[in-house]
Amino acid sequence: MRTNRRHFLATALAGGVAAGTSSRPSYGAAGALNPRYARLDEILKQPVLKKELFTTPVIIQSLELLRYQGNFLCRVRSTDGAEGISVGHSSLNSLYPIFATLLQPFFIGKDARDLDLLLEKVYIYGFNFRFNGLALGIPLATIEFAILDMLGRIANKSLGQLLGEIHHPEVAVYQATEYREKSVEESLELIKRDVAEYNAHALKIKVGGLMFMTKDIHAVGPAGRTETIIPLIRKTVGDDMALYADANGFYSAPEAIRVGRLLEEYRYGFFEEPVMFDWYEETKQVADALTMPVAGGEQEYSLHGFRWLIANDGLQIVQPDNYYFGGMIRATQVARMAQAFGKSCTPHMSGGGLGYLYMIHFVSTLPNACPHHEFKGLRTNVRFECKTSPLQVVDGKIKVPTGPGLGVNIDPDYIKRHQLVKA
Repeated sequence: MRTNRRHFLATALAGGVAAGTSSRPSYGAAGALNPRYARLDEILKQPVLKKELFTTPVIIQSLELLRYQGNFLCRVRSTDGAEGISVGHSSLNSLYPIFATLLQPFFIGKDARDLDLLLEKVYIYGFNFRFNGLALGIPLATIEFAILDMLGRIANKSLGQLLGEIHHPEVAVYQATEYREKSVEESLELIKRDVAEYNAHALKIKVGGLMFMTKDIHAVGPAGRTETIIPLIRKTVGDDMALYADANGFYSAPEAIRVGRLLEEYRYGFFEEPVMFDWYEETKQVADALTMPVAGGEQEYSLHGFRWLIANDGLQIVQPDNYYFGGMIRATQVARMAQAFGKSCTPHMSGGGLGYLYMIHFVSTLPNACPHHEFKGLRTNVRFECKTSPLQVVDGKIKVPTGPGLGVNIDPDYIKRHQLVKA
């Protein structure tokens, strides 16, 4: 296996993980198969939320899911009258019963200062782990974001300051494009439009083909598109643009290796999900064969899965999605595991709502952040005010809000339009 491509030594154990103790159970038999597991298990025991910021209990009195025209808010209130708000993912249109029946009852009456442990135990409560994946992760993240917003307002700290140190007051972004199903010519014009709109300094394209927004079960995308568009994009944007590529799990391992070598030839920065996300051995096979970093984790739902991928060098870049993976605390645990072995983190970003805000708060805390992070635009139906950041892309970067909690105030009249959601 060639290791010169990776920015780590096989035995390096990077520092920077917050010290602490935990009464949580072990995450597995450490070192039985891979000696790295022992180090990763210790990291998973370390606290993330800075509980020491709160001297008295913060008991959750109510937890509500609110809906207006397909948009969702989550509102949490403590017995002392503190309040937090989060913006939910659009998938809650399908997943709201899980919020109301499987998650909401667990959090009522609990001390929000125990959020790390709550996020662990809720997977066991009512056999919730049976719903593992986006079905559980999205409503759980929506709850976590609201609780963090409440705690941030109590402590007068931003989301990032609740979870770590601020390493990146500004976050550099890459323009994520979605035009896999279109012809090369049409894709190129749309990509140039997107890059121009935000004056992007970095860009991610789609390679391969999928049944995307079509009912044709045989559709895989135009033949030869990938081989044409990879060099064409580099020629069009020039050598100074950082380029990345995402296959969304389309390829077999041999095909992914072939395409990966073409990406290497044209200096793309990483190859995301070259094979299906849960094909761990095949992912490692691709990573071992290429000199460019392999990235993944958008669909991964398990801390234990990330543990395997990191310990066995299946990934060089981890990409937990803050919504899909159940929140920023769990995503921080993944980033810390990656850091321990010199690997980087750039989260996948769900579109819509205020997903980009949760993304930049998370990235602000990462000592092992990648140079650029996923961005899908600033458009949103949510009405809000931010006093500490213009929330615009300036020279390829977005300034992270420094106000308490999420750092924005959602328009009270907008909140009032929402109705309580019940199972």
